[in-house]
Amino acid sequence: MLQDAYGRTIRDLRISVTDRCNYRCFYCKPVHSQKLTYRAGIMTYEEIIRLANVFVHLGVNKLRITGGEPTIRRELPFLLKELASIPGVDDLAMTTNAHFLAKQAQMLKDTGLHRLTVSLDSLRQDRFKEVTGVDGLKKVLHGIEVAQQVGFDPIKINVVVIRDVNDDELLDFAHYARETGNIVRFIEFMPLDADKQWDHKRVVTQAEMLQRLQEIETLEPINRSYTSETANKFRFADGKGEIGIIASVSAMFCGQCSRMRLTADGKLRPCLFSEKEYDILSVMRAGCSDEELIDKIAEITKLKEAGHRINDPNYTYPEQSMSSIGG
Repeated sequence: MLQDAYGRTIRDLRISVTDRCNYRCFYCKPVHSQKLTYRAGIMTYEEIIRLANVFVHLGVNKLRITGGEPTIRRELPFLLKELASIPGVDDLAMTTNAHFLAKQAQMLKDTGLHRLTVSLDSLRQDRFKEVTGVDGLKKVLHGIEVAQQVGFDPIKINVVVIRDVNDDELLDFAHYARETGNIVRFIEFMPLDADKQWDHKRVVTQAEMLQRLQEIETLEPINRSYTSETANKFRFADGKGEIGIIASVSAMFCGQCSRMRLTADGKLRPCLFSEKEYDILSVMRAGCSDEELIDKIAEITKLKEAGHRINDPNYTYPEQSMSSIGG
């Protein structure tokens, strides 16, 4: 069992397979240049599989594949099949922008992938293009529909809510959840934008979101499925539809965190907002045994912070943007 210095058990590993993405969302990826990792510096699938096996041996039972955009990496189904076949993996999920999902949905389902999460920050075509830099809303919505048809149902839709950008679409997304059966999760704007433009004033808090939504819709809280679940969940009073709110800024849930993150270039990050990350790929490539790898992972886990310091006046931005860290 993998535990940090505060007694939290690590059950969830998020694995970035690439730092590249076909979108350029301003809160995630630099508007101008971005230093990408050379191919030789990216973990191979064999290295990812080895690390996943070690983490599962240590008690991790949830794996999530992220990017960048994971679907642009070649031969992704091979990796997913291998990860799904590891004894002890109870939940294998992937986060995607869904741009290529219509063509890949059946193939992804056939690998054994359990769940899909789609990042979607606007239901308006012009605004979607402004946020992502790509005129792809119709393609994304179609991809979600196809994925539902092949068995990814419901799909979680992640919406980063930013004041004066898309906060006027809260009700539109609530109606979308009711109409499609997908679960919409509103996420407070976090300081991970590459151009360091984050400001507390742009954060729409959980309390404000609920106030706005409940002026129109009556919401009832849903009990968490497990202690470390990130979202506060709500159903509509008539039982049709579900939303969630991830309040990383206004109601931090660090005390129940069960996650570690693995970047595409093989760095372990104990927290999304960590100022430090730890090179595990070099340790592997130096020829370490699995026993030595276990010891190193346990050592890094003990360095997991008690909580993030977003609300600290002296908070320091991570050097990496969200696209480099992995969602």
